[in-house]
Order: sequence, then C-alpha cells, then structure tokens
Amino acid sequence: MRLCFAACILAAFISTAALAQPSDPRLKNSYTFQKDGWTYIHLEGTPSEIGFQHGYHLAPQIADNLQTIELENTHEAGKPWTYFRAIAHNQIMPRIEPEYLAELQGIADGVQAAGQNIDILDIVALNAHLEVSDYYIPWLLKQQGKTAPAALVAPGRCSAFIATGAATKDGKIVIAHSNWSAYMEGERWTTVFDIVPTKGNRILMDGSPGLIHSGDDFGVNSAGIMITETTLPMFQGWNPSGVPEFIRARKAMQYANNIDQFVSLMREGNNGGYANSWLVGDRKTNEIAYLELGLKHTPLTRKTTGYFVSANFPVNPDLIRDDTPGFDTHDMKSTMNARHVRAEEFVQQHLGQLDTALAEQYLSDHYDSYDHKVVAARRSLCGHEDASKDPEPAWDSPPYSPSGAVTGKVMDAAMAEHMSFIARAGHPCGEDFIAAPFLAAHPEFNWQAPVLHDMKAGPWSTFTITQHPGS
Repeated sequence: MRLCFAACILAAFISTAALAQPSDPRLKNSYTFQKDGWTYIHLEGTPSEIGFQHGYHLAPQIADNLQTIELENTHEAGKPWTYFRAIAHNQIMPRIEPEYLAELQGIADGVQAAGQNIDILDIVALNAHLEVSDYYIPWLLKQQGKTAPAALVAPGRCSAFIATGAATKDGKIVIAHSNWSAYMEGERWTTVFDIVPTKGNRILMDGSPGLIHSGDDFGVNSAGIMITETTLPMFQGWNPSGVPEFIRARKAMQYANNIDQFVSLMREGNNGGYANSWLVGDRKTNEIAYLELGLKHTPLTRKTTGYFVSANFPVNPDLIRDDTPGFDTHDMKSTMNARHVRAEEFVQQHLGQLDTALAEQYLSDHYDSYDHKVVAARRSLCGHEDASKDPEPAWDSPPYSPSGAVTGKVMDAAMAEHMSFIARAGHPCGEDFIAAPFLAAHPEFNWQAPVLHDMKAGPWSTFTITQHPGS
C-alpha cells in the first residue's frame, strides 16, 4: 500500500508550482495554477514532452491520486497492487500505440524527476483502472470459472444532457455533465487540461492527475467537437485483443474532426472496457449524437434538433439484452431509472430555453422522481449517495456510500468556439461534504479514512485555453 506522505506535501508544492520553471527544456511553455478548487495545467509539445510536463508539474497530485486508486482497487478486488501492475504490463501496455505510450512514459519520467517513486506500470495501471477493475477482472474471473467480488461491477453514475436546435435558447448546442464517483476519488478529479499536441487538435478537458484521458470525459477540441458520457450500468464483456478504452477516448478527443470520426475512433478496436453512452456535438454543424458503446452492440442516434438525456440507463433493447443483461428497465426505485424520469421532466419543462444557466440547474437538481420530493440523495440528478439510506443493488453500493456528484461542467456552442467551459468543483448544488462527522457516523467506511478528505464546493468558474493565474 502506498500510504505515503505524498498528500502531506501536496499543499506546499501547489503553492510554488505556478512560480517554478526549471531549466529543463522539456518544460518549455508549460505551466500550472490553482483556481476555485481546480488545478489548471497547460501542456504543449511532443507526446513525451506533454507527458513529462504533466508528470513534473503534478507529481505530488499524481502520487496522491495513485495512493487513492491503489487503496480503492486493492480493497474492492482483494488483490495487491502488484496484481494491477501485472495486468497493466500483460494486458494493457501491448495494446497502446506508440504516441500514447511515449506520453505515459513521459509522465513517469516527469514524476520521477520531481522525486516520486512511480514508474510507467503505475501510470498505465492508473489510467486503466476504470476499465480493469469493473470490466476486465470480472471477465477474467468468469473465464477461470471463478466469481468476481460483488463490488466489481460496472456502476451507473453520472448525469448529463446535450441539446440543440429548437430545444435550446439560441438554437445552438448546450452540453452538461456531472461526474459521479467515490468522494475519495472524485475530490481529486479536479484538473483542467489545456493540451496543445504536435499532431491532432488542441484539447480543453477536465481530468484527474496522471490520466492522459479525461476519465469522466468532458471536453472540447479545436475542431469544435463537444464530448461527454455516462456509464452503462451492469455491463458485461471484454475483448482481450481490443484497444484500451482510455486510449480510444483520448484519441477521439484529439483527432476527431466530426461526429463520424469520433464514432469510428471509439468503435475501432473496442475492448468493451468502461462502456459508456456518449453524447457528442459538432459546433460546426449544430448536430448532436448519442452513441451507446456496448461491445456486442454500438447503436448511434443523431439529431439536428432536440436533445438527449443520459443518467446511466441503456436504451437500445438489443444492447440491454446482450451487453447489460442485469439491467431492469422497470425498477423505478433504482437511481438510473429515477434520474431518467427526472432528466426528461426537467428538459421538457425548459424545452426551447436550455442554456448554460439551466444546465447548471439541471446538474444541481435534487428532485427524487420515485418518492416525489426534493431530497439530495441517490436518486437526484445531483447525487448524494452518502445521504441515502437505500442501497443500490445494481452495483452493490451500500447505504450511505461516500459517493455521488463530485463536479459539474457546462458548455454551449459559443464557448466551444473559443474553447472554454464552466465548471464547479464539488457537488454541483454547492453543498459541502465533511469527512470527519461522516466517518464517525458510518465507521464501516473507515478503510477510506487515509484518503477521504472534506469535499468543499467551489463556485461555478469559467476556464479557457491559454488561461493564466488571475483570469
């Protein structure tokens, strides 16, 4: 277990990171600063240079994030971190193309240059953790005739929508997304990446320290492609010869110039890992699309007017039958179906008026469509699972689980044109999570105590490319 002093030195490093600019030429043009609970980082250059800049500037945050993911994964899988490193080496790395392998190695080099004992296997395992723990390991154990631990199941977290045409106030695209995750992970999922690669499009996305993809997948590129997703719950399946999802997601964010290219890049080499419903918009054409990226089925729906809501519910009947066979579309008590109902209600109520202000309200909404009352809990679009006495059997989530909505992001077509978005760290509604009284009331989660911190909500803040401190 890497329960080291990384978190203790994090604050000290953050205070000086924006000022420090060592002479190493690989760091040229890169910088980082803090704003409203977010870490903003500008990366520019070749894949190895981008990686080195990322690793060096965010070294303590990466060490802290790795410590957290290691604790979470080893606890839920009952396996040591060496098990995940071996999967990274044997299953994931051989299927990473050279461009992104160079960037991952660059992150490891940068972290080591900043004094952290972290290597490329740690970095690859960190990037792949979303698809390994809940997708690859259950598939592998099934092949071996074994039963996976109950906690290793594809969850159904995140709330989102995308709208265009007659559905929005100005007739142009509006997109919104809240990241739902364990608070110990989500409180660290507060980095804004401005990436200028030597090939492909410029990227502005949110993300987590050490990841080359967004992870919760909210961003825009310089071709005007606006992207987000929510996970497909209870997904089953894996293609061992496929390309890691985090590679396909990053490649699509970087190289897609239109919706067709995005879909092709996500489908090509699909390994089934971290299966999502993708919401995509093209600012240039005002078209939006909904891609349910299963493994056996990958249906695509497109619109030039209207909307798509997403809250972890599969839609396509064939996909439900073959890719998410445990999903019950009739269980209205489940968070996925309850949020589906509320998402439709909210959008229909504001149809023709949707803009970024209403998108913020959508992500902050606390109405429970099952109990027909306003309550911040598991079935609200702004999730507060820590306040819910009900478990979520679909992914073995216990009562009062310290998880839920950890960030909110919104963007419209005008913002996408200038590569900017609005984001809030913490619960989109603005409420705080305080760790000490929660753990005192729910000692069953004390195993998270070394890494579970207060999650204070920041303000809604605008981020844009080439942003600097104070702007």
